[in-house]
Parts: sequence; C-alpha cells; structure tokens
Amino acid sequence: MTTPAVGQRRAGLSVRLRLTLSYAGFLVLAGTALFAALLLVLRYVPDENLTVQDGGGFAPSRSDLLDVAVPLSAAAVGFLALVGLVGGWILAGRMLRPLDRISEAAALAADGALDHRIALEGPDDELRRLADTFDMMLARLERSFEEQRRFTANASHELRTPNTVVKALLEVAQADPAGRDVDRLLSRLHETNERSIVMVESLLQLARLDHDSLRAEPVDLADVVREAVRESPDLDLPAPPELILTLDAAPVHGNRVLLGQLAANLLGNAVRHNLPAGGQVRVGTRLDGRRRPTLVVENTGAPLDPAVVATLAEPFVRADARTRRPDRLAGSGLGLSIVASIARAHGAELALAPRPGGGLTATVTFLPG
Repeated sequence: MTTPAVGQRRAGLSVRLRLTLSYAGFLVLAGTALFAALLLVLRYVPDENLTVQDGGGFAPSRSDLLDVAVPLSAAAVGFLALVGLVGGWILAGRMLRPLDRISEAAALAADGALDHRIALEGPDDELRRLADTFDMMLARLERSFEEQRRFTANASHELRTPNTVVKALLEVAQADPAGRDVDRLLSRLHETNERSIVMVESLLQLARLDHDSLRAEPVDLADVVREAVRESPDLDLPAPPELILTLDAAPVHGNRVLLGQLAANLLGNAVRHNLPAGGQVRVGTRLDGRRRPTLVVENTGAPLDPAVVATLAEPFVRADARTRRPDRLAGSGLGLSIVASIARAHGAELALAPRPGGGLTATVTFLPG
C-alpha cells in the first residue's frame, strides 16, 4: 500500500483545535446533562400556583419554574461552551508545547543537524520520556554518522594506499630498467596485493556482520579457543611467542563460526603485535564472579597509552607504539573492529586495557549461557 506524500494529504484540524473542541464539547455535554436532570426533577412540581396557608406565601408552579430555568440553562450552557473553548485552547497549547519542541528537533534532524538536544524540563511524564528517548536517538545517530564518516574516510585512504604503492613501484621500475630488481619488485607487489586482499575481505566481513542474522547455539568458549589455536596461521610462522592457555569451561549461547573468528582475531592480534623475541601470549576462558563467560587474551609488547588503547576497536586505528614482529604481514586495521562487532552481536562487552609492563589485555564478557 502506497503511503501518500505529506504535501498530498488533505488538510485537517490541528491537534490543538481538536483538543479544544473536545474540552468544550465535554463541558457542554456535562452542563446539558446537569440541566436536563434539573428539568426532569421539575416534572414532579405541580403545574398550578399554590398558596401557602401559614403566612399567605406564594409557591410557583412548574410553568413558572420552567420559564425561569430554561433560559438560564441555555445561557449557562453557552457560557460553558465559551469557557471550554477559551480555556481548552489555552490548556491544549500548554500541554502541546513540548510536542512543538520535539517537532522542531525532528525537523532539524531531517535536515541533517544531529548535534542539538531537546533537554525537556519538567516532571517525569509521557512527554518527558518521549523527549528523552528522542534525545537518546539523536545521540546515537550522531555517534553512528560520525563513526560512518570516519570509517568512510579511513577506508578510502586504506584502499587507495596499496594502489598508490603499486603505482610508485611500477613507475620507479620503468624509470630505471637497468637497476631494476625484479625479485624485490615482485616481492613488494605480492606483499601489497596480500594487504589489499586482507583489507577487502575484512570490509566484506564487517558488512556481513551488520546485515546477517545471528544463528545461535550452545558453545563452549574453551573449545572455540582450542580450535582457533589449531588453525592459527600466525603460530605456524618461525619463532612464535610462547602461548600459555588456561581454558576452563565457559558456556555461551552464540554463533560458533563468529565466535571462532572473534577468538582467531584476538589471537592473531596478540601474536602479530608482540615482542620480536621472548614474547608471550596468554589466553584464558572462565566464569567470572557473576557467572558470566569470559575470554581474556593478553600479550607482551611495547607500553601503550590508555587514550590510544580506548580507540583501538575503531576501524583502521593502529597504535604507533605497538610492536609488530618483522616476520608478520601488516594487518588491515579492522581486526579489533570485527571483534567488537561480533561481541555486540552476542550482547557481549569488549574491554581493552594496557597491560602492566607493556602489551595489551583484551577481555570479552558474555551474558550467562
């Protein structure tokens, strides 16, 4: 069914006018009912003039009372209608004033301005909760758009860099055919091509994480880590760091493939960014004090600034102080971003912290399985 555009909708009464008419209509109906009840009571008054014996007083008849009551009732109903219209207009305006602010904020957001907030004052009622919810939505949208902007800028730069390197290598080789080192040129081209492949595959994986539904099953993190260790290509390279495993049962409810990718990324990151010699990688699974399944990966390395560590899960962020072993290919800068996305998909929390003495500690805490 096609939704009509805003400009094509027929004009209608404003909410304020409808509330005003509702208030006035309620008062008129209530007043009419009251006076109708009064007139109904007058039916039991005799329709004849009565003279009171004691004192010679005069009692009006039903007709006399109706002659006075009907005009007064009509005037009173008219007065109530006027009070309902005026008072209802004022009250409706005061009640709907927060909606005007919310509408203005929505219009600004529709134009692309997400840095403003309603910040509605007053008691905790439905309109205040609506405004607070709208403010939270604006904050999340602003943060999401800012992250998307940085991601796009960084992705453009990262994808452009290999092409620039290849172009420079080829231009240098063409400019000096006699001094051309073909083996070195081919090695550099191969390394650059591998980096491009890793980059594109990582970007595709991030895109799939954003759109794929999560197919969950009971999984033990200890088994996931053991499988990641067996299949890790980084541990097969010469002189890998010492690997220390402390794997206790840590059952979770999640996607085994994605959890395997999470563990593999953390393990590969810990191995690649380690000391050139004599380094260690500690991987542990356990239940914490609140019975939450936890995966902890620690590695030795250069001391890290906590402010830099706080940004490592953002796409393409690399800490300049981190040591990369010379026998390891540079990563895409998306490994920890993929870990963070997988953790969010499982309702888990990724915490990164500098390790005392140098290196990084990555902790992923899941909901109880």
